[in-house]
Amino acid sequence: MRKLKIHNDEVAFFAMGGLGEIGKNMYCVQFQDEIIIIDCGVLFPEDELLGVDYVIQNYDYLVENKEKIKGIFITHGHEDHIGGLPFFLQKVNVPIYAGPFAMSLIRGKLDEKHLLKTAELHEINEFDTVHFKKTWVSFFRTTHSIPDTLGVAVHTPQGTIIQTGDFKFDLTPVGQLPAPNFQQMAKLGDEGVLLLTSDSTNAERPQFTKSERWVDIHIRRIFERIKGRIIFASFASNVYRLREACDAAIKQGRKIAVFGRSMENAIAAGQDLGYLNIPEDYLIDQNDINSYPPEKVMIMCTGSQGEPMAALSRIANGTHRQITIQPGDTVVFSSNPIPGNTTSVNALINKLEESGATVIHGYVNNIHTSGHGGQIDEELMLRLMKPKFFAPVHGEFRMQKIHTKLAQMTGVPKDHCFILANGDVLALTKDSARIADHIETAGDVYIDGRDVGDSVGNPEIRERRLLSEEGVVTAVAVVDLKDYQIVAGPDIVSRGFVYMHESQELIKAANHEVFWAILNTFKNHKHVDARTINRTIVSRLQKLLFERTGRRPVIIPMVTILNGDAKNRQPNDRYVAKRHHNRNNAHQGQDGERRSTNNHQHHRRNRYHEQKHQQPAAAAEK
Repeated sequence: MRKLKIHNDEVAFFAMGGLGEIGKNMYCVQFQDEIIIIDCGVLFPEDELLGVDYVIQNYDYLVENKEKIKGIFITHGHEDHIGGLPFFLQKVNVPIYAGPFAMSLIRGKLDEKHLLKTAELHEINEFDTVHFKKTWVSFFRTTHSIPDTLGVAVHTPQGTIIQTGDFKFDLTPVGQLPAPNFQQMAKLGDEGVLLLTSDSTNAERPQFTKSERWVDIHIRRIFERIKGRIIFASFASNVYRLREACDAAIKQGRKIAVFGRSMENAIAAGQDLGYLNIPEDYLIDQNDINSYPPEKVMIMCTGSQGEPMAALSRIANGTHRQITIQPGDTVVFSSNPIPGNTTSVNALINKLEESGATVIHGYVNNIHTSGHGGQIDEELMLRLMKPKFFAPVHGEFRMQKIHTKLAQMTGVPKDHCFILANGDVLALTKDSARIADHIETAGDVYIDGRDVGDSVGNPEIRERRLLSEEGVVTAVAVVDLKDYQIVAGPDIVSRGFVYMHESQELIKAANHEVFWAILNTFKNHKHVDARTINRTIVSRLQKLLFERTGRRPVIIPMVTILNGDAKNRQPNDRYVAKRHHNRNNAHQGQDGERRSTNNHQHHRRNRYHEQKHQQPAAAAEK
């Protein structure tokens, strides 16, 4: 079992994800034999992670120390904070503590993975406390782009460690929802904060992030100008934004149709918890949207980030079963692209415009504001908490660096600020802090499927990237180890490397190279098997193709072995050489396609019987 290299009286803070990146949040506080986990999110893959659905944390350290884990405390219900829970619970089943809206979303996730019956779930609010033998946890209310957002305070014998979660100071939230609890934050600051770990997402913006009410006003104004059908796209979890759109639509007498599973779940959860108030007669069935005039319909859907399988992308591509773009449609994007999605979002907007829709999007139309505080919000949090030590989290390195400078401007000494990476262990006492250790396993795990077992590693990702960039070449042959003959083939098939019809000379050269690679394997190896033949083919073909093209495609030899039980015979006992390569190329058609195996077998067997009484010749090097 891996143990941290810290003193027994020190409390450790470390992150399994969320540092140097926006997503995959998972922060841990450990004091002796107690570990408190804050959040367990996913990171959505960049384009270069081909075939990957999610990026999650490596849980090895926590699995090895699972008996120390007291619980996972959730700050809010966004995917980058709760999306990893089903994967983690497949490894370690520990109690989960979350606010009402986050808990509603978590229950849906766990039910989908058949984990709900065995999960231990505890719903909390801002005034609750959770006590363990040596540590205890309290909470404070913040505001974000989703309801029930909480900061987490872990109280240890050495002092209190604060994790703000994602936050901004929205002083005028929509729908008479509660504002940030400044009193709780100030009280924690007065009592003493040993370490503040704070959201750095908007550290580059020298501003106070605008209130959600400001967006509400502009959505109402925009809706008043639209005469046709409205297609409203937003993050499903941004219940405040969904409320603003629904209220504006209802005021105009528009019926509301909801598309997208995550959007349907968010609407249902919001209705149940009182965050949304949509009269039943205003929600219509998806199949009834054409029964109403366009000016009396609003469609709410997922896909504001350009996700290819989301409802909005299918509408734009014309593949949605129930919705097609009509003249007069207006599509409202009430979100901004998250990092890495700008290209796909722009492409989606172009498709919608080409289909005849009017698209309204972005900050320029005042229909989106961030859920993360800018520099003034961050400075205010620092002033309220007055921490002895500071570590910026939830942001890329440049954001963490700027946030650290803000902390110094608000009075935190420079040597009390730490820019940490995932796996770094910050060991603290009442009067000291030091980077004492690094958890080497705190890296990325790529999920290609639905379960934690459906993971792929860096070698697979490199191979996929190589396949996408260089293509694949397959060499096919049938070999008889009894007589040491090539019974069929070799044949070359290119996919994504070169166009075979226009590269006949290269294909013939590659075919010739494989032919002699097999013959030379017979000659130069005492014991011949499929592995030996494959290794020789790959080596020689890689060299040839790189010399001719400057590229390194993935080479897949597919050699079928006949009479493999004869593989230990001496090659020269039955070895028949075929010196000239005209026969080798004879099977290539004008377009490079190969002939049937049966024709090759018949042709080679005839030649074998013609030579069977002759002295076998030694193979010659090409």
